[in-house]
Amino acid sequence: MRSIILFDDPKIRLQLLPFTYTRPVAKIRCGIWTIAEKWNDWLQTSTSFQTENYLSTRFPAIHSTDQIYINGALCPDTLLVEAIEKLTDESVLISTDNEILAIKTSSSDWTPAAGTNSFNKLVYSESVIMIRRIWDVFSGNGVQIKSDFERILASRKSAGLTDPFTHCYNPENIFIEEGAVIRASVLNAENGPIYIGKNALIQEGSTIQGPFAIGESSVLAQGTKIRPNTSVGPFCKVGGEVSNSVIFGYSNKGHDGYLGNAVLGEWCNLGANTNNSNLKNDHTAVKLHSYVTGKLESTDLLFCGLFMGDYSKAGISTMFNTGTVVGVNVNVFGAGFQPKHVPSYSWGGNAEGFTEYRFEKAIAVAKDTVSRRGVTFDETDEAILLEVFGQTKNQR
Repeated sequence: MRSIILFDDPKIRLQLLPFTYTRPVAKIRCGIWTIAEKWNDWLQTSTSFQTENYLSTRFPAIHSTDQIYINGALCPDTLLVEAIEKLTDESVLISTDNEILAIKTSSSDWTPAAGTNSFNKLVYSESVIMIRRIWDVFSGNGVQIKSDFERILASRKSAGLTDPFTHCYNPENIFIEEGAVIRASVLNAENGPIYIGKNALIQEGSTIQGPFAIGESSVLAQGTKIRPNTSVGPFCKVGGEVSNSVIFGYSNKGHDGYLGNAVLGEWCNLGANTNNSNLKNDHTAVKLHSYVTGKLESTDLLFCGLFMGDYSKAGISTMFNTGTVVGVNVNVFGAGFQPKHVPSYSWGGNAEGFTEYRFEKAIAVAKDTVSRRGVTFDETDEAILLEVFGQTKNQR
């Protein structure tokens, strides 16, 4: 029996903060599925994770006598999966840029730090899709929606649309799961597929342009405007206008306001009329806080908005500047544009100033947030957030 283990590349993990403070790289959502869910589907098995020690209790690695380690930032495709399946014992698949793509070994002790000198090297000359930086999550989202959609469509049939007041453009490019409810909306899949998850609710007057995906039991509020290349994970509430953005899951943007070229983690909440800028007035490339250098670094992107880590919240009418990074467990509010980087466990706003968000208070709010969705917040979750609190203390 073989084990498929998705490993965190240390360099990539650092580039994907703040999202990888609280999850392995492969638990990032891009498209309809997370990276791990993609591999589960392509390989028809359950994957596990090799990640930071403090995350391993929640996301353990499962070993056997035969391991295939796959880079957790790597998105599968037909040629790549074929190449990995053909790996012989004690061999490594590397890219033309010398990145480790996959390793097949009997050892349960391999880590990226161990390197690849003892393995038979095979160079993979085809192009690969890697989620290397946080802006790759939204910039690659449309392509990944299409890829995931094709996998779903190849093996299952859509439940179909029953509402007579909803109009669909290119209905064969729309997949609706059982239990989903759509009321008096417009679904335009002419330029990309639309996926509606199990028990999702699309309320009256919503307009959707594909590529778009919404996960299980998520809700689009009345009159929501969804622009292309947007993914909403499971158990979210979304309203207002959203464009080319990814919301991982269990997060709320339930009211009017604009979210564009953005990524929200889990258990986030944006208050009513919260907006982010995604284009600078002078139309120059957006700079973003780098956890690698601690400085603003160019993304080389014209459009780039908000990145918000897990458990963070914004008060009503909060304004986020172009290319803003908000850490984990932040409570941000008040007048004026917020700073380009709001460190984890910060409380306050640009006008009022920031103080440290007391850990005990932050955990109490996190527990209440999670319990409202009928999900258990346990000692492992608290231990992860305590570790993040310690790791980020020198940022505040």
